[in-house]
Amino acid sequence: MARLEVLFYLLIPTFILIHLFVSPYTKVEESFNMQAIHDILIHGIPRKTENTSQFFTTNYDHVSFPGSVPRTFTGALILSGLSRPWVGLFSSPAHLQLLNRAILGLANAFALIAFGTAVQKAFGTSAGIWYALLQASQFHVVYYASRTLPNMFAFVFSTIALRSLLNAYTTSWSSTAVPRNYRLCLYLLTISGIVSRSELAILVGTMTLYLFATQRISITGVIIPAGLGGLSIGLLCTVPIDSFFWQSFPLWPEWTAFYYNTILGHSADWGVSPWHFYFLNALPRLLMNPMTFLVCIPIAVLNPATRRRSLDLLVPLLGFVGLYSFLPHKEWRFIIYVIPGLTATAAAGASWIWTRRAKSVIYATLSLALVGSVLISFVASTALLAISSLNYPGGVALDFLHRKIEHPVGRHFQVHFDNLACQTGVTRFLENHDGPQTISDILEAQNLANQRSWGYSKTEDPSLLLDPIFWSNFDYVLAEKPEKVIGRWNVVHVVYGFSSIRVLKPGEKSGSPAEHVDVAEPQVLGAKDFTSKVADLWNTLEGMVRTRILRGWWVEVKMRPKIWILANQDRFPSGL
Repeated sequence: MARLEVLFYLLIPTFILIHLFVSPYTKVEESFNMQAIHDILIHGIPRKTENTSQFFTTNYDHVSFPGSVPRTFTGALILSGLSRPWVGLFSSPAHLQLLNRAILGLANAFALIAFGTAVQKAFGTSAGIWYALLQASQFHVVYYASRTLPNMFAFVFSTIALRSLLNAYTTSWSSTAVPRNYRLCLYLLTISGIVSRSELAILVGTMTLYLFATQRISITGVIIPAGLGGLSIGLLCTVPIDSFFWQSFPLWPEWTAFYYNTILGHSADWGVSPWHFYFLNALPRLLMNPMTFLVCIPIAVLNPATRRRSLDLLVPLLGFVGLYSFLPHKEWRFIIYVIPGLTATAAAGASWIWTRRAKSVIYATLSLALVGSVLISFVASTALLAISSLNYPGGVALDFLHRKIEHPVGRHFQVHFDNLACQTGVTRFLENHDGPQTISDILEAQNLANQRSWGYSKTEDPSLLLDPIFWSNFDYVLAEKPEKVIGRWNVVHVVYGFSSIRVLKPGEKSGSPAEHVDVAEPQVLGAKDFTSKVADLWNTLEGMVRTRILRGWWVEVKMRPKIWILANQDRFPSGL
């Protein structure tokens, strides 16, 4: 059985890495941490003899694009430090982006596996295996585990905190380890709330109230030490680091973000959802498998053998979701911290069903349904991975520009990225900085036949975007709307992205995977980008399984042009 447990626990890191490599690019929500990691790794930290403000202005992205509120550098600094020993093994900055994401993904995998061992201790070996299967088949946790969202930095600590909580529940009351585990749980939640995500303060509150109400902890023994200790450690981590990087002292980014979004109410600017959104929409999507919340969790609560420990997990976690539901702006990532705990409760219910599969027809039927639902969840998660990988046309376009287009040697190239390109994958790791980058280096390189150098622009200044002279400075433009690019331009390549899906019934023919848009014929023929390869694979899969296995049913994925790669006709009069 031990070998079987190891096999199942390897599912989580394996699937996290698969999701990373199938979908290697990032979106705008991840961009701050990704750019910060790049700048720390590539440019380093200013020495005492250097002008710090000037150093950051010259080399760091956050000075030019600070965002609406400052974000903490703490996670980026830790991740860049963990990846630095391995930098020499990689040949390009694009590989370093994957390296940093892999380290974060494996950190989250370690936290989930550690929590899984606590589930096994609390509910039994069978429950531990079901936890691994249910967790690995959930799309959102696995897909986002390696993404540099602030939530996923906090997720590492919140999951370890839940492990400490569950270990405390399963330890003898007389043991000194019990209050220590409770303190560690509240320490980790408080620190991650102070440093990474302020919404965890609500989870600290619901956890503390529940433990105090059930007489598990005391005010002087656990609550005050954990609160003061977590607050002190968190502030000592974030304030000095972020005051230095933002050159503003004292600066506590999460307090600034909380004040801006919650007290001033600016979070509503990003959209408002009804109170029930988390319960009726977000949680079912995050849990993925309907059997978890329709059958397994209710059975775990109703079963006397698992009821107490299930409620010990569910009450504070769902209390956090309920209280957080009163804030108008809602996103599933704000409550992702509760998913391991809910999955653990579902695993307890699944184990109860599975161990009784030979005792009655009802349990046998439920067991078959449970196995089938897990298999379907894996298939659905794989399909979502393929579709989600088509949502990063900016990253695909920049990779195509550098790797698939032949560029004249001995030249300096200027590239402009529009807003959609920056939001859907363009990062500093994907930029090409192999050649000289400063003006003096460029002038010195003009006589070297084998030199190329690149410069990049992400400006959104409306006055500049209406100036023909501004556009004349660029060799290439990555544009969502080529008609807004002033001047004479050739369409070099068009990157397609996900548009919609349509369920095809038996007998219905699939249409063209790409929606027709009237654009000039691209000059680069035969070269395929990442999204084209994924679309071809999806069409090949249709031919293999639609008729033979699915009896004519299929999900058609529609694509449409997202990013045009344009080349300046004045710079390339005879084409590329």
